Formats: sequence, structure tokens, C-alpha cells
Amino acid sequence: MSEMALPIEARTGAADFESFFRAEYRSLCQALVLLVGDAFEAEEIAQETMTRVLERWDRVGAMDSPSGYAYRTALNLQRKRIRRLAVRAKRRFVSVPVPDIGPAASDRHDVHRALQQLPDGLRAALILVDWLDMDTDEAGRVLGLKPASVRVRLHRARSALRDALGET
Repeated sequence: MSEMALPIEARTGAADFESFFRAEYRSLCQALVLLVGDAFEAEEIAQETMTRVLERWDRVGAMDSPSGYAYRTALNLQRKRIRRLAVRAKRRFVSVPVPDIGPAASDRHDVHRALQQLPDGLRAALILVDWLDMDTDEAGRVLGLKPASVRVRLHRARSALRDALGET
């Protein structure tokens, strides 16, 4: 059978990507909500991530951890978004502190707020390992760090969360 007679999925690997997408998209969105704090922004980053993965699927699909590539791409897109927003804010806005207008509505809100106060590197390590059940080796590959560095970040993140939430 000639290559042109094959369905488009067989020629492009789209069927494999579709399986990957179905398996990973929801957890990627959930992780990004925890990271960025906004469901719409998380969805936007997840869509851009999956678009980039699809564009490179011939290479990404052959990797040991295509999901690691996707998470790393998402983290890079988030960093890029933050840099763009910071540049825009410096040009247009004067920093105005916004006071907390009330007590936390629930424990979930407290945890979410404590997560947002963590530095990005600590928050990313914590989400990858504790929420997405990656081991430190895989989280290290996603973050571009050694597993020992991931363990250090985890320890610091967990300590900071305990302090912020007043737990032992």
C-alpha cells in the first residue's frame, strides 16, 4: 500500500497524538490552574502547549516522556507570559497594593493562597510531585533540574506551606 493510500492519521501520527491528548490534557489543565491561579489562563496555556506538542509530534511522540515535554512547554509558556505581563505593567501601571478584603472562605482557599505565595520554582516542583504524582527524576527532567535539586525544592515548598497554614 502506498503512503498516499494510508489515512492521514497513519501518515502523521495524529492518532497517537489524539490518545496522548486525551490522556494528558485534563491533568495539564488542573496543574496549570494550581500554577497560575486562573482557570481561563490555564486553559489558554494548555491549548497553546498541546498545539506546540502537535506541531512537533513526530519528535515528541518518540521521546521517553512526551508528557514531561508537554509540562515543560507549559511551564515555559507560563514564564514567558509572566515576563510579558511584567513588562506591560512597568510601562502602564503604578503599583497599587490591594488589601485582603476578608478572611479566607475555606481551607481550600487558604491552600490556594499559600501556593500562590510560593516562588514559581518551589510551586512547580510541589505540583509536579505531590499533585501529579511524578517522581523526582521525571519532575527534574521537566524542570531541567537534578533530582536532588527537586527534593530540595520540595522540602522548602512543604516547609513554607506548613508555616503559611500553621500546621506541624
